[in-house]
Amino acid sequence: MQRLLTKTALALSILALGSAAHAAEPFRVAHVTDFTGPLSAYAQQLSVGMKMGFEYATQGKMEVAGRKIEILDKDSQGDPARARTLVEEAYAENDAHIVVGPVASGVALATLPIAEEYERIIMPEGVADAITGASWNRYVVRVGRNSSQDAVSNAVALGKPGVCVATIAQDYAFGRDGVAAYKEAMTPTGGKVVHEEYLPTDATDFTAAAQRLFGALKDRKDCDQGKYIFAIWAGATSPLARIQDLQPSRHGIKLAAGGNILPALVPYADLEGMEGAGFYYFESPKNEINDWLVKQHFERFKAAPDFFTAQGFSQAMAIVAALEKAKGSSETDDLLKAFSGLRFNTPKGEMLIRPEDQQAMQTMYHFRIKREERKDWFADRTVTAGVPELVREIPLEDMKIPVRNKR
Repeated sequence: MQRLLTKTALALSILALGSAAHAAEPFRVAHVTDFTGPLSAYAQQLSVGMKMGFEYATQGKMEVAGRKIEILDKDSQGDPARARTLVEEAYAENDAHIVVGPVASGVALATLPIAEEYERIIMPEGVADAITGASWNRYVVRVGRNSSQDAVSNAVALGKPGVCVATIAQDYAFGRDGVAAYKEAMTPTGGKVVHEEYLPTDATDFTAAAQRLFGALKDRKDCDQGKYIFAIWAGATSPLARIQDLQPSRHGIKLAAGGNILPALVPYADLEGMEGAGFYYFESPKNEINDWLVKQHFERFKAAPDFFTAQGFSQAMAIVAALEKAKGSSETDDLLKAFSGLRFNTPKGEMLIRPEDQQAMQTMYHFRIKREERKDWFADRTVTAGVPELVREIPLEDMKIPVRNKR
């Protein structure tokens, strides 16, 4: 009897040691994104924001439910083939529990089947609707906004009967999905899109496109409440400045655009009065988490947190909240259950990951551009910039975003 009790005690001890070892195993997050290439500025902001978000959410311990959080950075270089290889490497060799990224929509779309193959979660940072739409699978969870959220918020900001819009966008998933979503969102407001212009992602000459946009709008008689050119553009070279140089106002045409990173907002100084809606500007949200982010970012980098810094921060907050809800489990099904319907706090306020497509619903911000000299945006210079002054918050409850997942 004594020998049986001893064997039982030993077996229980081994089980306890096994459980402790599992509990101590790090939770691995692979950040596979475009650290070099045209969208490198976005990736760097996402990286900084995500690390600060994990710090905030874990009170500096980088630990959840007894498990350390490890971040593995991998540079996809804006190359879909390379991104696929790195995501596979993250799952198969690094045993990553979650892959975050990439930020380029076309690159992100190429990686989604890898997550499905390995039955591990991926959190793409790209914006294209197809990510949580036609190309979605059950392992995709997105915290950043999608094209429909950009579109609906901008349609809410500008759309009404008698408003006509001509769009200019880049000819790839981000641009085409964005315009499609914008057209769909504009229809219920009574406004309409009357022309679409698509250019290569590396375009620098916008003169001919601008003339086509003017031609589509200038003589219309059904646009008595406003004629707008709405730009959907990523990267440093925006068409807005060149279009403004060609004086659209002589045709009664105004410019409109969504939010952007701070360097891209500097040329907006010449677009004072332009309206739109965006994902984040550091002076817009009023809450404790954003206060911490802004204060700490200024102290550490002598510069303001930017558009994608807030997204990276929010991604970390979502992961920690899901891990806590899953009681520290890194099993994919447990995490997916935790993410589904998850409400969590971010620098933008509360977000909700809706169960239908695991897309985060969130507040957006209607702004109007004001020309200002800013000494605090960048560590190394003072700039005259277009500041997106808050007109109003558009709460997540007012964002009627279509579910485009057909699975």
